[in-house]
Amino acid sequence: MHDRYLYLARHGEATSEEGGLTDAGRRQAELLGLRLRGVPLTAVHHGPLPRAAQTAQVIGEQLDGVPLRACEAAGDYVPYAPERSELPPELADTMLPRLASVSAEERAQGAELARRAVAESTGPVEHGDAPRHDLVVTHAFLVAWLVRDALDAPAWRWMGLTHGNAALTVIRYAEARPAAILVQNDVGHLPHELRWTGLPAQLRTP
Repeated sequence: MHDRYLYLARHGEATSEEGGLTDAGRRQAELLGLRLRGVPLTAVHHGPLPRAAQTAQVIGEQLDGVPLRACEAAGDYVPYAPERSELPPELADTMLPRLASVSAEERAQGAELARRAVAESTGPVEHGDAPRHDLVVTHAFLVAWLVRDALDAPAWRWMGLTHGNAALTVIRYAEARPAAILVQNDVGHLPHELRWTGLPAQLRTP
């Protein structure tokens, strides 16, 4: 067994939910790529939507021959929709309406994609002769889901974990040890004017 280092990044700032990157988003992706230069990445995996694919492409341009791989499980979806009984009573009326528009089909599809993401991206590496480093360029919901999974928190607790555009999260998986979150929502590679996009104003810090 060898350690796995999972690097998670939300896509850069985008023009719309289905659109590509803004100029600021491209710069965010470029700076993230420069930060990751020198990390022995095996691959850059990315979701299929333009904002994730373009972020991965710009990051890849800063790296030396690291392959880009489209990954359906790195897409934008709701990974888990809780029942009212799972939530603390004081939170239910605030949190459940946020998922009201998600259909039963979308919930089932999201749950399956989330299961695949965990199976494909987490845990120690069984094969190979060295630790593995992978970058997944995805969306805020999946980053939150994988952080929740690393902490072995209740399934609903991905809700409330929010990540900024081009922010970096790193999780280490080692044999016979709990998963360790080494970095979360880190925007240290971005100048002040490019930090905290994608987050509501009340969650931004200096």
